Amino acid sequence: MADSEASSQDLLRARFGIDVPDAEVPDAIRFLLDRRVTRRYTDQDVPDALLDGLLAAAQSAPAKSDLQQYSVVVMRDKARIKQIADWIGTMDWIATAPVFLVWCGDMRRGQRLCDMHGMPHANNNLDTFLNTAVDCSLAMAAFMAAAEAIGLGTCPISYVRSHIERVSPLLGLPSGVYPVAGLSIGWPQFRRPMAMRLPPSVVVHREHYDDSALDVQVAAYDERRRAREPVAPGGLKNNDVYPPREGVGWSENVARQLSVPERFGFAAYLKTKGFDLA
Repeated sequence: MADSEASSQDLLRARFGIDVPDAEVPDAIRFLLDRRVTRRYTDQDVPDALLDGLLAAAQSAPAKSDLQQYSVVVMRDKARIKQIADWIGTMDWIATAPVFLVWCGDMRRGQRLCDMHGMPHANNNLDTFLNTAVDCSLAMAAFMAAAEAIGLGTCPISYVRSHIERVSPLLGLPSGVYPVAGLSIGWPQFRRPMAMRLPPSVVVHREHYDDSALDVQVAAYDERRRAREPVAPGGLKNNDVYPPREGVGWSENVARQLSVPERFGFAAYLKTKGFDLA
């Protein structure tokens, strides 16, 4: 929930580290601008009725052609949640959350609907994969916004895909269904500092794409982030490939991560789930 004492410009400055004088922030969206990731939760439970209401909000998100190609697995069993946390190994907060959701792209439902009506399912291609992933992501984002509007905290976990060969059997995911991301949910122990984002001038393009000033803009952003939230030694990426050193900025840390292949078996896994990706 947004800090009621902060002005809109205070929130913008906190989010970007610079003034954004032309931006107007209506009260109704202040909480979105002020959102924080939550990685420490209290012992307070999230009641089923409240969770069901939040999931209903998630299902109110737009879906491509009304196909609604996603599913959500709700996990409350502490031992099963801890299995996922242990597999990931670096995110202990997963096991402390009272609820863990796994958001899944779902082609299977459409296949079964075609079968019910005696028609072939002719779309198991790359476009269908993208549509399932986008439908799922839109619903998860709607859930997060709804949860955070009432004071709950969330943390998306893409690393469930790093252990997809374990997570899928644990959840009983059949052919046509795959995990997009996990999401830990609970009542925050405290509010973390706001993460600084790239300036709108880097991300928002008017009429056509233009990154001609990227080097200068990112250098300035690196300096702002280094002054407020320097990359911690434990946050350095791929220290087994690139020697750790002091003073690594955001952009170099991104390059350290993106220069080493991740989840290169994901496409092969999807093919075993019925996506031909052509």
